[in-house]
Amino acid sequence: MPETKKVREPVVAGSWYPGKKDDLSKLIDGFLKNAKKEDLGRIKALIAPHAGYAYSGQVAAYSYAQVAGNKYADVYVLAPTHHVAFRGASILDKTHYRTPLGDVPVSRTAAKLSSESKLIKPVPEADEKEHSLEIELPFLQRTLKDYEIIPMVVGQLSGEDVEEIASAIQKHLGDDSLIVASTDLSHYYQYDTAVSMDAECIEAVLDLDLKKASACEMCGVYPVMILMTIAKKLGWETKLLKYSNSGDVTGDTAGVVGYAAIAFYVKEGKDANEASGGHAVSGSLGPEQRKRLLGIARESIEKYLECGEVIEPETDDLKLREDRGVFVTLEKHGQLRGCIGHLEAVQPLYLDVRDNAINAAFEDPRFPPVEEDELPKIEIEISVLSKPELIKAGKPEEYLEKIKAGTDGIILEYKGRGATYLPQVWEQIPDKRAFMESLCNKAGLPGGAWKEKGAKIKRYFVEAFKDSD
Repeated sequence: MPETKKVREPVVAGSWYPGKKDDLSKLIDGFLKNAKKEDLGRIKALIAPHAGYAYSGQVAAYSYAQVAGNKYADVYVLAPTHHVAFRGASILDKTHYRTPLGDVPVSRTAAKLSSESKLIKPVPEADEKEHSLEIELPFLQRTLKDYEIIPMVVGQLSGEDVEEIASAIQKHLGDDSLIVASTDLSHYYQYDTAVSMDAECIEAVLDLDLKKASACEMCGVYPVMILMTIAKKLGWETKLLKYSNSGDVTGDTAGVVGYAAIAFYVKEGKDANEASGGHAVSGSLGPEQRKRLLGIARESIEKYLECGEVIEPETDDLKLREDRGVFVTLEKHGQLRGCIGHLEAVQPLYLDVRDNAINAAFEDPRFPPVEEDELPKIEIEISVLSKPELIKAGKPEEYLEKIKAGTDGIILEYKGRGATYLPQVWEQIPDKRAFMESLCNKAGLPGGAWKEKGAKIKRYFVEAFKDSD
Protein backbone atom coordinates (compact mmCIF):
# COMPACT_ATOMS: atom_id res chain seq x y z
CA MET A 1 0.00 0.00 0.00
CA PRO A 2 1.46 3.39 -0.95
CA GLU A 3 2.45 5.67 1.92
CA THR A 4 -0.09 8.34 2.84
CA LYS A 5 1.19 11.77 1.90
CA LYS A 6 1.61 14.02 4.94
CA VAL A 7 2.51 17.58 3.98
CA ARG A 8 3.93 20.40 6.06
CA GLU A 9 2.28 23.47 4.54
CA PRO A 10 4.22 26.77 4.19
CA VAL A 11 3.57 29.39 6.87
CA VAL A 12 5.54 32.42 5.62
CA ALA A 13 4.94 32.22 1.86
CA GLY A 14 3.50 35.52 0.70
CA SER A 15 5.10 37.44 3.56
CA TRP A 16 8.76 36.53 4.05
CA TYR A 17 9.05 35.54 0.39
CA PRO A 18 6.70 35.66 -2.64
CA GLY A 19 3.69 33.40 -2.46
CA LYS A 20 3.34 32.87 -6.21
CA LYS A 21 5.50 30.37 -8.09
CA ASP A 22 6.56 32.62 -10.97
CA ASP A 23 7.35 35.59 -8.74
CA LEU A 24 9.36 33.42 -6.35
CA SER A 25 11.33 31.73 -9.14
CA LYS A 26 12.15 35.05 -10.78
CA LEU A 27 13.33 36.59 -7.51
CA ILE A 28 15.59 33.67 -6.55
CA ASP A 29 17.03 33.36 -10.05
CA GLY A 30 17.88 37.06 -9.95
CA PHE A 31 19.69 36.63 -6.64
CA LEU A 32 21.62 33.63 -7.99
CA LYS A 33 22.61 35.51 -11.14
CA ASN A 34 24.27 38.15 -8.98
CA ALA A 35 26.13 35.64 -6.78
CA LYS A 36 29.64 34.48 -7.59
CA LYS A 37 30.31 30.74 -7.75
CA GLU A 38 33.71 29.95 -6.25
CA ASP A 39 36.05 27.19 -7.45
CA LEU A 40 36.11 25.30 -4.16
CA GLY A 41 35.66 21.64 -5.01
CA ARG A 42 32.96 19.44 -3.52
CA ILE A 43 30.64 21.44 -1.28
CA LYS A 44 29.77 19.46 1.86
CA ALA A 45 27.76 22.07 3.79
CA LEU A 46 26.50 25.65 3.75
CA ILE A 47 25.56 28.33 6.22
CA ALA A 48 22.78 30.58 4.92
CA PRO A 49 20.63 33.30 6.53
CA HIS A 50 16.88 33.05 7.04
CA ALA A 51 15.49 36.58 7.14
CA GLY A 52 12.92 37.78 4.63
CA TYR A 53 14.27 37.53 1.10
CA ALA A 54 14.20 41.32 0.71
CA TYR A 55 16.83 41.55 3.44
CA SER A 56 18.95 38.39 3.25
CA GLY A 57 18.05 36.74 -0.04
CA GLN A 58 21.09 38.01 -1.89
CA VAL A 59 23.47 36.75 0.81
CA ALA A 60 21.73 33.37 0.86
CA ALA A 61 22.19 33.15 -2.91
CA TYR A 62 25.97 33.20 -2.46
CA SER A 63 25.69 29.93 -0.53
CA TYR A 64 23.26 28.22 -2.88
CA ALA A 65 25.13 29.33 -6.00
CA GLN A 66 27.95 27.01 -4.90
CA VAL A 67 25.77 23.91 -5.28
CA ALA A 68 23.65 24.94 -8.27
CA GLY A 69 23.51 22.04 -10.72
CA ASN A 70 25.35 19.64 -8.38
CA LYS A 71 23.92 16.24 -7.49
CA TYR A 72 22.95 15.46 -3.90
CA ALA A 73 20.71 12.67 -2.66
CA ASP A 74 20.11 13.96 0.87
CA VAL A 75 20.05 17.51 2.23
CA TYR A 76 20.07 18.01 5.99
CA VAL A 77 18.44 21.35 6.82
CA LEU A 78 19.26 22.39 10.40
CA ALA A 79 17.33 25.43 11.59
CA PRO A 80 16.78 27.09 14.99
CA THR A 81 13.52 27.43 16.87
CA HIS A 82 12.29 31.01 17.39
CA HIS A 83 8.89 30.46 19.01
CA VAL A 84 9.03 27.42 21.30
CA ALA A 85 11.75 26.59 23.80
CA PHE A 86 12.66 22.91 24.03
CA ARG A 87 15.70 20.68 24.44
CA GLY A 88 16.90 18.59 21.53
CA ALA A 89 15.81 18.67 17.90
CA SER A 90 12.49 18.18 16.17
CA ILE A 91 11.83 16.17 13.03
CA LEU A 92 8.15 16.14 12.10
CA ASP A 93 6.30 13.03 11.00
CA LYS A 94 5.84 14.38 7.47
CA THR A 95 6.50 12.98 4.01
CA HIS A 96 6.79 16.34 2.22
CA TYR A 97 7.44 20.05 2.82
CA ARG A 98 5.48 22.37 0.53
CA THR A 99 6.43 25.75 -0.93
CA PRO A 100 4.95 27.69 -3.87
CA LEU A 101 7.52 25.87 -6.04
CA GLY A 102 6.13 22.43 -5.18
CA ASP A 103 6.61 19.65 -2.66
CA VAL A 104 10.00 18.53 -1.33
CA PRO A 105 10.13 14.86 -0.26
CA VAL A 106 11.42 13.96 3.20
CA SER A 107 14.08 11.25 3.34
CA ARG A 108 13.49 8.04 5.29
CA THR A 109 16.70 8.91 7.11
CA ALA A 110 14.66 11.48 9.03
CA ALA A 111 12.65 8.75 10.73
CA LYS A 112 15.82 6.75 11.39
CA LEU A 113 17.39 9.69 13.22
CA SER A 114 14.28 10.03 15.37
CA SER A 115 14.52 6.37 16.34
CA GLU A 116 18.27 6.44 16.99
CA SER A 117 18.61 9.44 19.32
CA LYS A 118 16.54 10.30 22.37
CA LEU A 119 17.26 13.97 21.63
CA ILE A 120 15.49 13.87 18.26
CA LYS A 121 11.70 13.63 18.32
CA PRO A 122 8.68 15.39 16.77
CA VAL A 123 7.85 18.71 18.45
CA PRO A 124 4.93 19.92 16.27
CA GLU A 125 4.42 23.19 18.14
CA ALA A 126 8.02 24.21 17.38
CA ASP A 127 7.27 24.08 13.65
CA GLU A 128 3.81 25.68 13.52
CA LYS A 129 5.06 29.23 12.94
CA GLU A 130 8.75 28.60 12.29
CA HIS A 131 10.29 30.32 9.26
CA SER A 132 13.98 29.43 9.63
CA LEU A 133 13.75 26.03 7.93
CA GLU A 134 11.03 26.79 5.41
CA ILE A 135 12.81 29.82 4.01
CA GLU A 136 15.79 27.72 2.88
CA LEU A 137 13.69 25.35 0.79
CA PRO A 138 12.87 27.50 -2.27
CA PHE A 139 16.60 28.12 -2.81
CA LEU A 140 17.20 24.37 -2.76
CA GLN A 141 14.34 23.87 -5.20
CA ARG A 142 15.86 26.35 -7.68
CA THR A 143 19.41 24.92 -7.46
CA LEU A 144 19.07 21.13 -7.00
CA LYS A 145 17.12 18.25 -8.51
CA ASP A 146 16.19 14.75 -7.34
CA TYR A 147 17.01 15.14 -3.65
CA GLU A 148 15.28 14.50 -0.34
CA ILE A 149 15.53 16.52 2.83
CA ILE A 150 16.06 15.73 6.48
CA PRO A 151 14.35 18.77 8.06
CA MET A 152 15.40 19.46 11.65
CA VAL A 153 14.31 22.34 13.90
CA VAL A 154 16.89 22.59 16.68
CA GLY A 155 16.16 23.67 20.24
CA GLN A 156 18.53 24.29 23.14
CA LEU A 157 21.50 21.94 23.44
CA SER A 158 24.32 21.26 25.86
CA GLY A 159 27.81 20.55 24.56
CA GLU A 160 27.12 16.83 24.97
CA ASP A 161 23.83 17.21 23.10
CA VAL A 162 25.62 18.87 20.19
CA GLU A 163 28.07 15.95 20.04
CA GLU A 164 25.29 13.38 20.16
CA ILE A 165 23.23 14.93 17.37
CA ALA A 166 26.34 15.57 15.25
CA SER A 167 27.35 11.92 15.61
CA ALA A 168 23.84 10.75 14.78
CA ILE A 169 23.89 12.79 11.57
CA GLN A 170 27.47 11.96 10.66
CA LYS A 171 26.95 8.22 10.55
CA HIS A 172 24.30 8.69 7.85
CA LEU A 173 26.34 11.07 5.68
CA GLY A 174 27.54 9.94 2.29
CA ASP A 175 29.47 11.61 -0.50
CA ASP A 176 26.12 12.71 -1.93
CA SER A 177 24.94 14.42 1.28
CA LEU A 178 24.69 18.17 1.90
CA ILE A 179 24.12 20.02 5.18
CA VAL A 180 22.52 23.47 5.38
CA ALA A 181 22.70 25.34 8.70
CA SER A 182 20.24 28.22 8.85
CA THR A 183 21.20 31.27 10.92
CA ASP A 184 21.32 35.03 11.09
CA LEU A 185 24.05 36.80 13.05
CA SER A 186 23.84 39.75 15.48
CA HIS A 187 20.47 41.43 15.98
CA TYR A 188 19.63 45.14 16.27
CA TYR A 189 22.99 46.73 17.05
CA GLN A 190 24.31 49.93 15.51
CA TYR A 191 25.96 49.23 12.16
CA ASP A 192 29.64 49.44 13.17
CA THR A 193 29.08 47.43 16.35
CA ALA A 194 27.25 44.75 14.41
CA VAL A 195 29.99 44.49 11.79
CA SER A 196 32.63 44.07 14.50
CA MET A 197 30.62 41.46 16.40
CA ASP A 198 29.80 39.53 13.25
CA ALA A 199 33.45 39.53 12.13
CA GLU A 200 34.46 37.80 15.37
CA CYS A 201 31.66 35.29 15.00
CA ILE A 202 32.53 34.52 11.38
CA GLU A 203 36.19 34.06 12.30
CA ALA A 204 35.23 31.53 14.99
CA VAL A 205 33.14 29.56 12.49
CA LEU A 206 35.85 29.62 9.83
CA ASP A 207 38.40 28.42 12.40
CA LEU A 208 36.00 25.72 13.62
CA ASP A 209 36.49 27.13 17.11
CA LEU A 210 33.48 25.68 18.93
CA LYS A 211 34.16 27.49 22.20
CA LYS A 212 34.22 30.93 20.60
CA ALA A 213 31.32 30.13 18.28
CA SER A 214 29.16 29.05 21.22
CA ALA A 215 29.49 32.57 22.65
CA CYS A 216 28.52 34.26 19.38
CA GLU A 217 25.25 36.09 18.93
CA MET A 218 23.55 34.10 16.21
CA CYS A 219 20.06 32.69 16.48
CA GLY A 220 21.17 29.45 14.80
CA VAL A 221 24.09 28.86 17.15
CA TYR A 222 23.14 25.23 17.81
CA PRO A 223 22.61 24.22 14.16
CA VAL A 224 25.94 25.88 13.35
CA MET A 225 27.72 24.11 16.21
CA ILE A 226 26.35 20.75 15.04
CA LEU A 227 27.70 21.51 11.57
CA MET A 228 31.06 22.70 12.92
CA THR A 229 31.42 19.54 15.02
CA ILE A 230 30.90 17.37 11.94
CA ALA A 231 33.19 19.56 9.82
CA LYS A 232 35.96 19.36 12.40
CA LYS A 233 35.76 15.57 12.57
CA LEU A 234 35.71 15.16 8.79
CA GLY A 235 38.37 17.78 8.05
CA TRP A 236 36.26 20.07 5.87
CA GLU A 237 37.66 23.41 4.81
CA THR A 238 35.76 26.68 5.18
CA LYS A 239 35.31 29.88 3.20
CA LEU A 240 33.32 33.06 3.75
CA LEU A 241 31.36 33.75 0.58
CA LYS A 242 29.49 36.92 1.51
CA TYR A 243 28.70 39.11 4.51
CA SER A 244 26.30 42.01 4.78
CA ASN A 245 23.55 43.21 7.07
CA SER A 246 20.10 44.71 6.79
CA GLY A 247 21.57 48.21 6.93
CA ASP A 248 23.29 47.58 3.60
CA VAL A 249 19.84 46.95 2.08
CA THR A 250 17.61 49.48 3.81
CA GLY A 251 20.11 52.24 4.60
CA ASP A 252 18.90 52.22 8.22
CA THR A 253 22.05 51.70 10.32
CA ALA A 254 20.54 52.24 13.77
CA GLY A 255 19.66 48.60 14.46
CA VAL A 256 20.77 46.00 11.93
CA VAL A 257 20.72 42.22 11.55
CA GLY A 258 23.81 40.43 10.19
CA TYR A 259 23.88 37.76 7.49
CA ALA A 260 26.68 35.48 6.29
CA ALA A 261 27.09 32.87 3.57
CA ILE A 262 29.78 30.28 4.37
CA ALA A 263 30.80 27.14 2.51
CA PHE A 264 32.32 23.94 3.91
CA TYR A 265 34.10 21.88 1.30
CA VAL A 266 36.67 19.27 0.28
CA LYS A 267 39.03 20.05 -2.56
CA GLU A 268 38.54 18.08 -5.75
CA GLY A 269 41.51 16.13 -7.06
CA LYS A 270 42.72 15.34 -3.54
CA ASP A 271 41.48 12.98 -0.91
CA ALA A 272 40.04 14.62 2.16
CA ASN A 273 43.14 13.79 4.15
CA GLU A 274 45.40 15.76 1.82
CA ALA A 275 42.93 18.62 1.52
CA SER A 276 42.67 19.07 5.26
CA GLY A 277 46.26 18.61 6.30
CA GLY A 278 45.83 15.09 7.58
CA HIS A 279 42.58 15.35 9.51
CA ALA A 280 40.17 13.34 7.42
CA VAL A 281 39.76 10.17 5.46
CA SER A 282 38.92 10.17 1.78
CA GLY A 283 35.29 11.11 2.11
CA SER A 284 32.66 9.72 4.44
CA LEU A 285 31.35 6.20 3.97
CA GLY A 286 27.63 5.93 3.51
CA PRO A 287 25.31 3.80 5.68
CA GLU A 288 25.23 0.90 3.21
CA GLN A 289 29.02 0.90 2.83
CA ARG A 290 29.46 0.78 6.60
CA LYS A 291 26.89 -1.99 6.90
CA ARG A 292 28.72 -4.00 4.24
CA LEU A 293 32.08 -3.70 6.02
CA LEU A 294 30.59 -4.68 9.37
CA GLY A 295 28.95 -7.66 7.67
CA ILE A 296 32.27 -8.74 6.18
CA ALA A 297 33.95 -8.47 9.58
CA ARG A 298 31.34 -10.58 11.38
CA GLU A 299 31.07 -13.17 8.62
CA SER A 300 34.88 -13.49 8.56
CA ILE A 301 35.01 -14.22 12.29
CA GLU A 302 32.10 -16.69 12.15
CA LYS A 303 33.52 -18.62 9.17
CA TYR A 304 37.03 -18.79 10.61
CA LEU A 305 35.67 -20.01 13.95
CA GLU A 306 33.50 -22.61 12.22
CA CYS A 307 36.10 -24.22 9.97
CA GLY A 308 39.29 -22.17 9.90
CA GLU A 309 38.54 -20.82 6.41
CA VAL A 310 39.04 -17.25 5.18
CA ILE A 311 36.07 -15.93 3.19
CA GLU A 312 36.51 -14.30 -0.23
CA PRO A 313 34.07 -11.36 -0.24
CA GLU A 314 33.36 -9.47 -3.44
CA THR A 315 32.37 -5.86 -4.08
CA ASP A 316 32.11 -3.48 -7.01
CA ASP A 317 32.05 -0.45 -4.69
CA LEU A 318 35.10 1.64 -5.62
CA LYS A 319 35.31 3.27 -2.20
CA LEU A 320 35.44 -0.12 -0.47
CA ARG A 321 38.15 -1.16 -2.91
CA GLU A 322 40.41 1.79 -2.02
CA ASP A 323 43.66 0.96 -0.23
CA ARG A 324 43.12 2.27 3.30
CA GLY A 325 44.53 1.83 6.78
CA VAL A 326 41.97 0.24 9.10
CA PHE A 327 41.59 -1.20 12.60
CA VAL A 328 38.96 -3.67 13.76
CA THR A 329 38.06 -3.55 17.46
CA LEU A 330 36.02 -6.12 19.36
CA GLU A 331 34.22 -5.34 22.60
CA LYS A 332 32.34 -7.61 25.00
CA HIS A 333 30.05 -6.00 27.58
CA GLY A 334 31.78 -2.69 26.90
CA GLN A 335 35.26 -4.09 27.53
CA LEU A 336 38.03 -4.51 24.95
CA ARG A 337 38.17 -8.07 23.57
CA GLY A 338 40.65 -7.56 20.73
CA CYS A 339 41.99 -4.90 18.41
CA ILE A 340 44.25 -5.35 15.38
CA GLY A 341 44.86 -3.14 12.37
CA HIS A 342 47.19 -1.34 9.97
CA LEU A 343 48.13 2.32 10.25
CA GLU A 344 49.08 2.44 6.59
CA ALA A 345 47.15 0.98 3.69
CA VAL A 346 48.31 -2.52 2.71
CA GLN A 347 45.39 -3.74 0.57
CA PRO A 348 41.81 -2.80 -0.40
CA LEU A 349 39.71 -1.68 2.53
CA TYR A 350 37.16 -4.51 2.42
CA LEU A 351 39.91 -7.16 2.45
CA ASP A 352 41.81 -5.49 5.27
CA VAL A 353 38.59 -5.43 7.31
CA ARG A 354 38.30 -9.18 6.73
CA ASP A 355 41.89 -9.92 7.79
CA ASN A 356 41.93 -7.57 10.76
CA ALA A 357 38.61 -8.93 12.04
CA ILE A 358 40.08 -12.44 12.07
CA ASN A 359 43.29 -11.23 13.70
CA ALA A 360 41.43 -9.22 16.35
CA ALA A 361 39.34 -12.28 17.23
CA PHE A 362 42.07 -14.93 17.20
CA GLU A 363 45.55 -13.37 17.10
CA ASP A 364 45.55 -10.48 19.59
CA PRO A 365 48.23 -11.66 22.09
CA ARG A 366 46.48 -9.87 24.95
CA PHE A 367 43.41 -12.09 24.79
CA PRO A 368 42.50 -15.75 24.27
CA PRO A 369 40.82 -16.58 20.95
CA VAL A 370 37.14 -15.74 20.71
CA GLU A 371 34.90 -18.75 21.34
CA GLU A 372 31.57 -19.59 19.71
CA ASP A 373 29.40 -18.78 22.73
CA GLU A 374 30.92 -15.28 22.85
CA LEU A 375 29.92 -14.27 19.32
CA PRO A 376 26.42 -12.93 20.15
CA LYS A 377 27.96 -10.75 22.86
CA ILE A 378 30.74 -9.32 20.68
CA GLU A 379 30.31 -5.84 19.23
CA ILE A 380 32.47 -4.95 16.23
CA GLU A 381 33.83 -1.47 15.59
CA ILE A 382 35.68 -0.52 12.40
CA SER A 383 38.02 2.47 12.30
CA VAL A 384 39.04 3.69 8.83
CA LEU A 385 42.19 5.82 8.98
CA SER A 386 43.53 8.76 7.07
CA LYS A 387 47.18 8.88 6.04
CA PRO A 388 49.31 9.71 9.12
CA GLU A 389 50.79 13.22 9.21
CA LEU A 390 54.00 14.15 11.05
CA ILE A 391 53.42 16.86 13.65
CA LYS A 392 56.23 19.41 13.63
CA ALA A 393 57.11 21.26 16.83
CA GLY A 394 60.02 23.40 17.95
CA LYS A 395 59.70 22.30 21.57
CA PRO A 396 57.79 19.49 23.32
CA GLU A 397 55.03 21.69 24.74
CA GLU A 398 54.05 22.69 21.20
CA TYR A 399 52.90 19.11 20.62
CA LEU A 400 50.27 19.55 23.31
CA GLU A 401 49.09 22.76 21.64
CA LYS A 402 48.84 21.18 18.19
CA ILE A 403 47.28 17.85 19.16
CA LYS A 404 43.48 17.97 19.08
CA ALA A 405 42.03 15.92 21.91
CA GLY A 406 39.05 13.85 20.94
CA THR A 407 39.73 13.85 17.20
CA ASP A 408 43.40 12.97 16.60
CA GLY A 409 44.71 9.42 16.53
CA ILE A 410 48.34 9.57 17.65
CA ILE A 411 51.41 7.53 16.65
CA LEU A 412 54.61 7.68 18.72
CA GLU A 413 57.94 6.46 17.33
CA TYR A 414 61.20 6.58 19.33
CA LYS A 415 64.39 4.47 19.34
CA GLY A 416 62.91 1.70 17.25
CA ARG A 417 59.78 1.43 19.36
CA GLY A 418 56.32 2.63 18.49
CA ALA A 419 52.68 2.58 19.49
CA THR A 420 49.39 4.20 18.57
CA TYR A 421 46.16 5.20 20.24
CA LEU A 422 42.98 5.56 18.22
CA PRO A 423 40.96 8.75 18.85
CA GLN A 424 38.49 6.68 20.85
CA VAL A 425 41.09 6.42 23.63
CA TRP A 426 40.57 10.13 24.42
CA GLU A 427 37.33 9.07 26.09
CA GLN A 428 39.36 7.20 28.71
CA ILE A 429 42.34 9.61 28.84
CA PRO A 430 41.11 13.14 28.05
CA ASP A 431 44.21 14.93 29.40
CA LYS A 432 46.79 15.45 26.62
CA ARG A 433 49.87 14.99 28.82
CA ALA A 434 48.50 11.83 30.45
CA PHE A 435 47.49 10.57 26.99
CA MET A 436 51.04 10.95 25.67
CA GLU A 437 52.62 9.40 28.76
CA SER A 438 50.31 6.39 28.52
CA LEU A 439 51.13 6.03 24.83
CA CYS A 440 54.83 5.99 25.69
CA ASN A 441 54.22 3.25 28.26
CA LYS A 442 52.29 1.24 25.66
CA ALA A 443 55.39 1.39 23.43
CA GLY A 444 57.55 0.13 26.30
CA LEU A 445 59.12 3.56 26.82
CA PRO A 446 59.37 5.92 29.81
CA GLY A 447 56.37 8.24 30.14
CA GLY A 448 58.37 11.30 29.10
CA ALA A 449 59.85 9.78 25.94
CA TRP A 450 57.50 11.83 23.75
CA LYS A 451 59.46 14.96 24.78
CA GLU A 452 62.86 13.57 23.82
CA LYS A 453 64.82 14.76 20.79
CA GLY A 454 64.36 12.26 18.00
CA ALA A 455 60.83 11.26 19.01
CA LYS A 456 58.38 11.38 16.13
CA ILE A 457 54.70 12.11 16.74
CA LYS A 458 52.19 11.63 13.97
CA ARG A 459 48.44 12.06 13.85
CA TYR A 460 45.63 10.69 11.77
CA PHE A 461 41.85 10.95 11.60
CA VAL A 462 39.48 8.03 12.09
CA GLU A 463 36.02 7.41 10.71
CA ALA A 464 34.66 4.93 13.25
CA PHE A 465 31.39 3.00 13.20
CA LYS A 466 30.06 -0.10 14.94
CA ASP A 467 27.22 -2.58 15.11
CA SER A 468 25.12 -0.54 17.51
CA ASP A 469 25.19 2.64 15.40
